[in-house]
Amino acid sequence: MPDASAAPVATSQSDAIAALRQRLRDLKLDAFIVPRFDAHQSEYVAPHDERLAFVTGFTGSAGMAIVSQDEIAMFVDGRYSVQVRNECLGPEFTYHHLFDTPAEQWLSAKAQSGWLVGFDPMHLPPAWYDRFNTACIARAAAMEPCQTNPIDEIWDAQPTPPLAEVTPFPTQFAGQNADDKCRTLVQELGAAELDFFVETQPDNIAWLLNVRGDDVAFNPMPQSFAIIEAAGTVHWFVEPRKLTEELCSHLADSVTLHPHDAFLNTLSALSEKETRVGFDPNFSGVAVRHTIEAEGAVACPLASPITHTKAVKNPVELEGMRACHLQDGVAWTEFSAWLMANVAPRASAGAPITEQEAQEKILELRQQRSGFLSASFQSISAARGNAAMCHYAAVGDRNAPILPEHPYLLDSGGQYETGTTDATRSFAFGTRPEGYDQAYTAVFKAFHALATLRFPKGTQGHHIDAICRRPLWDLGLDYDHGTGHGIGHRLSVHEHPQRIGKPYNPVDLVPGMVVSIEPGYYDAEKFGIRIENIFEVKEDGDGFLRFANMTYAPIQTDMLIKENLTFEECVWLEQYHTTLLQKLSHLLSEDAMSWMSSVARRSQANRGKLLDLS
Repeated sequence: MPDASAAPVATSQSDAIAALRQRLRDLKLDAFIVPRFDAHQSEYVAPHDERLAFVTGFTGSAGMAIVSQDEIAMFVDGRYSVQVRNECLGPEFTYHHLFDTPAEQWLSAKAQSGWLVGFDPMHLPPAWYDRFNTACIARAAAMEPCQTNPIDEIWDAQPTPPLAEVTPFPTQFAGQNADDKCRTLVQELGAAELDFFVETQPDNIAWLLNVRGDDVAFNPMPQSFAIIEAAGTVHWFVEPRKLTEELCSHLADSVTLHPHDAFLNTLSALSEKETRVGFDPNFSGVAVRHTIEAEGAVACPLASPITHTKAVKNPVELEGMRACHLQDGVAWTEFSAWLMANVAPRASAGAPITEQEAQEKILELRQQRSGFLSASFQSISAARGNAAMCHYAAVGDRNAPILPEHPYLLDSGGQYETGTTDATRSFAFGTRPEGYDQAYTAVFKAFHALATLRFPKGTQGHHIDAICRRPLWDLGLDYDHGTGHGIGHRLSVHEHPQRIGKPYNPVDLVPGMVVSIEPGYYDAEKFGIRIENIFEVKEDGDGFLRFANMTYAPIQTDMLIKENLTFEECVWLEQYHTTLLQKLSHLLSEDAMSWMSSVARRSQANRGKLLDLS
């Protein structure tokens, strides 16, 4: 292990790289791996864990860096290919695709014989560690775990770890009490011949124990670890200062409380020789596997059984999701009416609506809805070329005006008492850029193709991804992100294990799962287009399944090229807007109701035109 002698201190991002490199020299490390992950391999992290942003300036939700003495290699997926170049400036930065040209390729090309490549073993999952370690061994280099993270040693103003209060999640919303959930999990461990299972995903633990928290923005769950014994005990590792008497009395009888920092020591004590200990190799730090193996126990990598059980929503959870999506639909409809009515006159008056004002408006409208608690992620409020950055954020001095000649995209969602929402809409207000209407029409056709699909049981997300992309592929277009993700029940807006995309994902889509469908198209520095709704998977008879819509937000029709639409697509759009009116009319303001009625009439007219042509 590297030593822990005094470290230089970085007081601003400008000298963070120099300070880290000096610290690596002190520790005799030739490079250091900086993932976006925290100790829970979370997509969203607390300010305390924003190490990648502190060192490199990259603020996206997925990515990593390898810092050597002469290079900072950045690895991001297609959502961030533009953003990373805007945020990480300078000749020492190089840019790589997280999956197409992954970090092990960089190590295979750049690592020298005798190199020591440092990493924090709680922040690197075994699946990643094994790939990197193989690349290092091939170059006669070695992976070197650090006892303490060297970035923490140089980060003078590092925020403190979060300490938000943990609250009970009532059975009336959860649909099942925690005792029953724990008993079912214990039975699954017995069937898998495991003595223990190590759970490091906060949303899984929050679901299992029927608790919620507020440690990380947008993610209503406490940061914690758990070890579940096949004998029945659930060891829960959580900071005691987060707990109240009410919460403790709410916990399942099988739960034993431990301090958060006792996790690895307790795992070591429980991992007796030849005991079989399960852990998720994609969502735990490699320190978990190393701890199990160090005690002579058998490390058994497998996907967490909680992950799949949580993804299949029970009837109460599904009813709650449907209810909160109706409330969210009201906010979306009110927002759309406001935006369409005000963009042109505000611009003419010299006081245009801005990206930040628009995202504040959708939040304000959600705050008026029953059961709303918070946003479910940082809204992507993006005008013109900003919308080509899939996870752009209008924060700080980034605040472009929304003008009649500039298309606009809003991707936004909410956390409600009974569920989580996420939707995206693209708007245009006048003359559109060349190619916009053709691309918008293709995106809608892609969305419709998957939204109306019947598919047999046993279908997995990668089986049907191309069905969605086909209308774009026909035009030589594509998008470099997934087509759909799972969504939690007042938990993570991006929930595993189900997803729809190009990569292989051996998870069957089954009734009760909830997923997004969100095709898009992005023309760098010009515009971005995405249409996203949330759907539940339902039985459709004869061994087939279908997607049932949950989201009710208007879909703008002005940019659709009518001649490129089928009669079925126009009928679907008419029925969608008619259903929206039926479900939301009693909740809409007079102005929003009037505007929405005109949208529905245009949808009916579009169908009529195609019927006349046929």
